[in-house]
Amino acid sequence: MPSQNLFMSHQSKKLISVTLGAELSAVIGATVPTGFEQTAADEVQEKLGSASRISKDRGKIYFEVPAQSLPQVHRLRSVDNLFVVVQEFKDYQFKENKEDALKDLEDLVKKLPWTDPMKVWELNNSLKKKKTKRKKHNLQSTASREKLNADGEEGGTDQQEASKQEDCAQNAAGVEPAGGQDTEEPQGVASRNGEEEEEDNEQSYTKEELQAGSGSETKAGEGKTGEGDAKVLKFRVTCNRAGDKHSFTSNEAARDFGGAVQEHFQWKADMTNFDVEVLLNIHNNEVVVGIALTEESLHRRNITHFGPTTLRSTLAYGMLRLCDPQPTDIIVDPMCGTGAIPIEGATEWPSCYHIAGDNNPQAVKRAANNICSLLKKNENKESTSLGIPLDIIQWDICNLPLRTGSVDIIVSDMPFGKRIGSKKKNWDLYPACLMEMGRICTPGTGRAVLLTQDKKCFAKALSRMGHIWRRGQTVWVNVGGLHAAVYLLKRTWERAEEKRSFW
Repeated sequence: MPSQNLFMSHQSKKLISVTLGAELSAVIGATVPTGFEQTAADEVQEKLGSASRISKDRGKIYFEVPAQSLPQVHRLRSVDNLFVVVQEFKDYQFKENKEDALKDLEDLVKKLPWTDPMKVWELNNSLKKKKTKRKKHNLQSTASREKLNADGEEGGTDQQEASKQEDCAQNAAGVEPAGGQDTEEPQGVASRNGEEEEEDNEQSYTKEELQAGSGSETKAGEGKTGEGDAKVLKFRVTCNRAGDKHSFTSNEAARDFGGAVQEHFQWKADMTNFDVEVLLNIHNNEVVVGIALTEESLHRRNITHFGPTTLRSTLAYGMLRLCDPQPTDIIVDPMCGTGAIPIEGATEWPSCYHIAGDNNPQAVKRAANNICSLLKKNENKESTSLGIPLDIIQWDICNLPLRTGSVDIIVSDMPFGKRIGSKKKNWDLYPACLMEMGRICTPGTGRAVLLTQDKKCFAKALSRMGHIWRRGQTVWVNVGGLHAAVYLLKRTWERAEEKRSFW
């Protein structure tokens, strides 16, 4: 009989999922590249019809959708990680005494409305394709690559420095990301890319894991989560804390909160092969408890071949959206690195024509490999498309083989002068780049969106090029822990000089 009941529960799971999706609504939290919160909110409004609230904790937005819209939520281009909100406290009063504060967090677990968020988590699991189990060698290979790239800065320029950004925050405690890097950067961490206030982002431990090292097996007789009546779910808690008025560390909060979660659900603690990731996000007096819906950050969607610097696809999307591409626009990334920007552009704006180039033959090769990977992925889908509107070439940024005034938009991640190039070289490179970009860009209507951390050098170069470039919007972003800026420039009507020696 028990086996029959189990069979019935599996058979009816899809029907239950459909019913749940039709009736449930969910408050979704999304971590986004810091500085592009409004861009993400605009995309959510445009594609899902939902208004978003931008969190005080930079790098996060919240919006409500019917649970049946989860597939569309996962297709958003501007978000890194997703979680369903269990409950949010906008003004949580922490006790001054550490023990009392941690005891309150423990007691909170029993009072939280877990039922609907867990249904959303189950529905999310039934909708997403089964991912391969997290494997340590995958973690190490991608994690080691992404430690270089950490933020996924894939611009071939200096973005990698930026790469440290999110994942670094997550590993700040010196704990291995346990499935975080290649499988999924624990969402919460990605949210706050580099606050200057005191913060700590750590993988959490349950009390049992701290004592026993691996978490002893606890039996959870009832399949409370609906993931199979006989299965004991494995979980971990990830705590991200920012603020200087807390008496506890994020590790202590995760440990005690995790212990209470384990006791409440009778789940088994597992830092690596977990089924459920519970998020405890603490930003000053704002506390959000959530359940992760993504195992792997969505920003890794396009890139298979990483360079020394790798721009996040989500950041690339934000930069492209900033320049408002129109059908038939010609969009150029003259320093494309591994191709994150043009690949994202060709994917999301297929009615434009994208050209990518770099002076480094190795970068061009990596970008070409990434384009091939994308084409293969598209072949596997039922797509009528025969290709993507993107070409790549090796060239000299200061002498581009493009006609004067032939380009509508330039989007590029410029060398920061750390991993690629040097600050000294930037003093010559930046003005030369801006001059050549001004030459190829259409006077009056052309625009450029450029990312750099070398703000002083860029400002100086821009002041010299004021006759051909006017600064529009500036978006301050955190790239791998570095405070960088994305500049939107408008091309003036002035003709650019053909000569290239000018500094």
